[in-house]
Amino acid sequence: MTNIFVHIVDDDAALRDALRKLLRVEGFELETYESAEAFLERARTERGQCLIVDLRMPGMSGMDLLSEVMTRGLGLKVILLTAHADVPLAVQATKSGAADILEKPFQAKALVSSILSAKPARMNSQATSEKHAAARRFSELSVRERDVLDRLVLGLQNKIIAHELGISHRTVEIHRANILKKTGVSSLPELVRVYLAARD
Repeated sequence: MTNIFVHIVDDDAALRDALRKLLRVEGFELETYESAEAFLERARTERGQCLIVDLRMPGMSGMDLLSEVMTRGLGLKVILLTAHADVPLAVQATKSGAADILEKPFQAKALVSSILSAKPARMNSQATSEKHAAARRFSELSVRERDVLDRLVLGLQNKIIAHELGISHRTVEIHRANILKKTGVSSLPELVRVYLAARD
């Protein structure tokens, strides 16, 4: 049994049920809500450390709820779930305060790992160490890989990057794969998070 209480907000009843079963097996206490509005109305946020919320929902979206959580200072780590993650979204969500963005379908291990990173709370020294580690990863990139990276985090598509740099679409894809490998990340949203951490 962990000491992390998790709030789950998703309009898909089947997914809520699946997440409830998964996280209870992993030892989490939790509560589920069918909408962002229901969460804001009923949640006892003093109990929670983590909020898992679907990005696209009728009414108030996951991004809207993220903004509200930050505005109210609820102190929750917010994990966004989406079937349509892209770089511009990752940049916007990260700058808005999201701790993680998981693309559906996601691995159960990835979700549990993301939740567990909410505890223990980061100390300043830990955050500084992580920032330096992120900066070291990017220092290993070649000049051309940095050129591609700088455009990826702006949300540019591969074909536009290829045109701007005067290289082929395939070459951009190779550089992109090398960037992910060298930085030790598995997705573009994660790459953006690491990139922003290195620049903070």
